[in-house]
Amino acid sequence: MGGAMSDVDAPAPPPESTPERAADTPPRLLVVGCGGIGGVVAAHLLEQGHDVTALTTNPRIADAISINGFRVRGDGGPGTVHGRVVRSLTECAKAGGRPFDYVLLATQPPQVEEAAREVLPHLAPRGAMVCFQNGLCEERIGRIAGTERTLGAIVAWGASMIEPGLYERTSPGGFVLGRHDGASDPRMDELSRILEAIGPTTVTNNLAGARWSKLAINCAISSLGTIAGDRLGVLMRHRHVRRLALEIMTEVVAVARASRVRLEKVAGTLDLDWIALTEAERQVAGSAGLVAKHGLLLAVGARFRRMRSSMLSAIERGRTPAVEFLNGEVISRGAELGVPTPVNEAIRDEVLVIASGRRRPAMANARALYDRTRNLTASSTIPRSAVVTRTSEPAVADEGVTAVNGDAPRDPPISAA
Repeated sequence: MGGAMSDVDAPAPPPESTPERAADTPPRLLVVGCGGIGGVVAAHLLEQGHDVTALTTNPRIADAISINGFRVRGDGGPGTVHGRVVRSLTECAKAGGRPFDYVLLATQPPQVEEAAREVLPHLAPRGAMVCFQNGLCEERIGRIAGTERTLGAIVAWGASMIEPGLYERTSPGGFVLGRHDGASDPRMDELSRILEAIGPTTVTNNLAGARWSKLAINCAISSLGTIAGDRLGVLMRHRHVRRLALEIMTEVVAVARASRVRLEKVAGTLDLDWIALTEAERQVAGSAGLVAKHGLLLAVGARFRRMRSSMLSAIERGRTPAVEFLNGEVISRGAELGVPTPVNEAIRDEVLVIASGRRRPAMANARALYDRTRNLTASSTIPRSAVVTRTSEPAVADEGVTAVNGDAPRDPPISAA
């Protein structure tokens, strides 16, 4: 997608000449981006008979889908589904039809603002743009489309594109819908019914809290997956990777709390307030709480063992990784609030080195990062107002330790440091 516009441009008003959709008229859906998440979303919605148009500017993906359809395997995938795919909005306009009621933005974060600007004229007056990206993209899209026309959809499942048009859903899960301003919105009720075909969907009035909790996880899992170059199950079997993940999430939680964000549990069970390291756990190895947190990450790795970093996939396709929208977002907000984020800074820098081609993804990178950051975490001081002091363990659902396809390897003894 091309074009340029300042982030501070006022949102375009909805076109008054377009008639409103009748109550009994099914919504028109535009899925923008046909990578792992976008491709699986489009396939499921097409299977359910929704009026879906998929937009991808990648000619290889567009050609593959046009010829062979969306092919989805794993975790309840719909198999092969054929549907309308376009390569540009010009092609979309030539096809005719009324504006889209929901624009599902499934691009990588670095492309989402440009995509939103270009599709805005095709959004119905009472329609909404829906952010599927990791990070805090609702604020960015709200400046383009208007807060009242922007919804957030937190994706609580994994998917990857194996080759153009061929997708694998790597873990089950659903969505959490909300507005950045916390307002209620009847469109979220309609959209939740639509997305139920993909997975359980809930509506929240604390999207910011849910987003920051997911951001903490993404900053750890996606970035470490890029640096080490392996799937989550392998990553979490290494003690030094788990410790890096805990340090990353601890810094994110500190920035969120300094921002006065009330964190939400992920999937109703994973409590980021609990998983963040206490001051004592950061300084002394082997405590019961630290061992429990290592154990929880082992369980997460077993449950989502096939999950692969979307940033790594983006780098492999020659795209800009979303690290500035994840760890970079935490770093910049931490700087504004006086909360140190040295581990996130080191992680961000390493991802950029790998994206530049100066270093290849490898587990040795993670080990070297662990060694380099040990002194940083020992010397950094998080403001007391941002320190989490909870010590009770959260309830973790049994499914959190269920192996995918029942074939998880036996975990090694837990070693905490």
